[in-house]
Amino acid sequence: MQDILVLYYSHRGSVRALAERIARGIESVPGFQARLRTVPRVSTVCEASEPAIPDTGAPYVEMLDLHECVALALGSPVRFGNMAAPMKYFWDGTIAEWQNGTLTGKPAAVFTSSASQHGGNESTLVSMMLPLLHHGMLITGLPFTEPELANTTTGGSPYGASHVAGSSGNSQLSDTESRLAFIQGMRLANLAKKLGQP
Repeated sequence: MQDILVLYYSHRGSVRALAERIARGIESVPGFQARLRTVPRVSTVCEASEPAIPDTGAPYVEMLDLHECVALALGSPVRFGNMAAPMKYFWDGTIAEWQNGTLTGKPAAVFTSSASQHGGNESTLVSMMLPLLHHGMLITGLPFTEPELANTTTGGSPYGASHVAGSSGNSQLSDTESRLAFIQGMRLANLAKKLGQP
């Protein structure tokens, strides 16, 4: 089995729900399994720290996960049209992996969630692509040949799967959002298969 890293940060559970659907899509492709990982929160208080192992959800990502994966799905909630600080903080610490070409040539996809329909989903998806491009990754999105993308009234973008949580922070994915996340995971695994990643 080849591992595809599904790396996410989730504050209220929406991005985690997308990550789990993407993982299901990945695992629908024979020979691939999803490796769910998250990043710890960051604090402006220097003395604050997170536990070594999260209380719930996926384990924290380690640099070894980047080395061992054949592809990567990256998710973060929207923060003013950008990825959340914990995810940015993680990528800022990957200089050695960038210098060594750890991720070069591996396929990648991005996903996000916001509180509102126009809350910055697409700019956040693009912002998450930037470090991946610097790492030499091959970005894949969701084509309009997927009928759900053209018909969605909730989340979904050609840049990647997304969710609109609303002002209440509802983490329940719509049927369309769920289907598009599954398709994105399946597309990522199929691309890794076609590229013949070792």
